[in-house]
Order: sequence, then C-alpha cells, then structure tokens
Amino acid sequence: MIIGVPKEIKTEENRVAVTPTGVAGFVARNHKVLIQKSAGLGSGLTDRAYESAGATIVDSVKEVWEQADLIMKVKEPQESEFPLMREGLILFTYLHLAANESVTLALLYRKVMAIAYETIQLDDGSLPLLTPMSEIAGRLSIQVGAWCLQAENGGRGILIGGASGVRPANVVILGAGMSGTAACQVAAGMGAYVSILDINPTKLRYVHDILGGHVTTLMSNRANVEEAVIGADLVIGSVLIPGAQAPKLIPRSLVKRMKPGAAFVDISIDQGGCAETSRPTNHREPIYIDENVVHYCVTNMPAIVPYTSTYALTNSTLSYGLELANRGFPQALIRNKALAKGLNTFGGRVTHEGVANAFNLPWTPAEEVIRP
Repeated sequence: MIIGVPKEIKTEENRVAVTPTGVAGFVARNHKVLIQKSAGLGSGLTDRAYESAGATIVDSVKEVWEQADLIMKVKEPQESEFPLMREGLILFTYLHLAANESVTLALLYRKVMAIAYETIQLDDGSLPLLTPMSEIAGRLSIQVGAWCLQAENGGRGILIGGASGVRPANVVILGAGMSGTAACQVAAGMGAYVSILDINPTKLRYVHDILGGHVTTLMSNRANVEEAVIGADLVIGSVLIPGAQAPKLIPRSLVKRMKPGAAFVDISIDQGGCAETSRPTNHREPIYIDENVVHYCVTNMPAIVPYTSTYALTNSTLSYGLELANRGFPQALIRNKALAKGLNTFGGRVTHEGVANAFNLPWTPAEEVIRP
C-alpha cells in the first residue's frame, strides 16, 4: 500500500502524522511512504531523517493525495484539500465531524473512507488514539489558563498558586476523563484550590486516590456545576461524548454570573464546546472576552508543543495504521472491532451514529459496510 503524509495546513498546526520511526515500520512491511517536503519541520523532523528511514519526499501536496491509498494526517482536511479527496481513498486522522458539517459533507460527496482517531474505541470504552492528545491538552489547559488570568489578557490578575498570605486560584474542572485528570494533576501541583466534577463516581474516586485527597471531587449535576462555576477563577471544560457534540453544560446565563475577569478554557471545543459562549479560535488569536470572561477555545491545543505531540501521537496511531496498510479494507476493520468504531464515513454514507445525529443525516452502521 502507498501511505501519504501531507504537510498540515491548519493555522499554526506544526504536528505531523508519522515520524521517521513510523516510516521505517511501514517500509519494513514493504509499503511505500510519501512525505510532502518539509512536512515534519514544525516538529523538528527533517526531510533527510525521513529519507534515511525509507520515505520518498515529494514536492507537492497534490502528488501525495493523488498517489496514496491511505492518507495519514493530524487534523481534518481543510477546504483547499477537499478537491484532492476521491472515492476509495482511506483517510486516517482526527476528524471531530460532529462539530464540522462542511468537512462531513465534503467527505460524503467525495465518498471517502474516513476513519477518525477520536472514535476508535476499545471494549472497555477507552479511546486509545484520543488519550495522548487529551493528556497533553489537559496539561496545557492549566498553563494557558494561568496566562488567561493575567491582567494584560483581561483576566483577574490572579496567580494560580497564590502567594504567602494570599489565597490561590479556585480552579474548577468539568469532566474527569484523561484531559480533566491531567489538568487536575497540574493545577494541584501548582498549588491551586481544585474542584473536579463528573457523572461517574468511579472516575472521581480515582482522581481522589491519585492526588491523595488534595482535590475536591463533586458529582456533576446542575446545582453543583452552577455553584462551582460561579465561584471559580478558572474553569476547564473537558467533557466528551465519543463522536458526538459536547453537551452544553454552561449556558450563557451562567457565564454572566461568573467573576469578572475569570478564565474559561474549553478543551471540548473540538466537539463543539461545552459552553454556549464557546466559539473556535486559533493559536494566532487564541482568546476573546464574552460576558467579561476570558475564553480560550483553540481547536488544536497540542499543536503549540508539536515535538511532544507528534511523538505521543505516532506512538498510538502507528499500530492501527500498520493494520490498515497490511490487511486493507475491509479485513482490517473486521479483525479489529476498535478500528471499525473509528469508521465515520464510507461510500457517501455516515457510519457513526453521533455524526448522523449531529446533522440529522441517515445513519448506516459500520458493521453493514464492512460485512464480508
């Protein structure tokens, strides 16, 4: 199989889908890998490193898309890439389609076989390809949240860890999944007063145990969310329904009641955001102020640490990419149920229920299109 790796063109996106080590893995199994020139430079990976691993460097993005059987990316196709998509192509990347109707419709029109990293799901419910980026986004959320709280950014002018004789910041985290737990660890480590809310008591118990009780855990319900958010200096939104739009836990009426200059970091923005005031931003203009609250809603947060993110991503995606290349379609999805759950579109049909529900489109279960 021919695997194509184009350079990412989303604003300030410096990650790349495959490292030279990953290239070597494909080449060792007799696959051909095409890397667009300079695709890895943002992550500190040179064309020479890719060539040494056995990749073929091509000058244009058009060559990559036209020749490849399998395209591996980091982010969803951008509008300029839509014409490059074609029927029969396998696209393997983060898609977050439930929050992006234009990409969904383009994939359907072009009849692309689109497999989303974020909806590949193991039997225990875990999301192995979302986990590494969720961890990084969670850790970053406190870092950027601290920046949002600085006075020059419109924030309250509060130091996360406080100072001798001065209270630390009150940090509230909505969701105790991978990103929420990572955010909780960093916030607690910085000396903040931390509360974390979730609907799953098992997750809350886990967070309580790993942090030795240095955090307040609360069941997520309307009353607790409202009380916690109103009293917060920094709120982190990290809720997720795999493949579907994020629930709007924070209505505009609640944002209005937050402290003036409080900060809100919405990790859930990839799936539409968990506040009514959330709207996507990018790394060039990451923040805006709405209802006197500083909002940070960047859709590709891990891109600001591309070296770490690229290696963490490839560590997780490579085995699935190899399975797709080695076995092809539909055998790879038949043998690997987790990979089958990643199929979002096929032959002009939506094959993920969450995406279909988001746009009131017909849903064809993935099992029907991969059935031998």
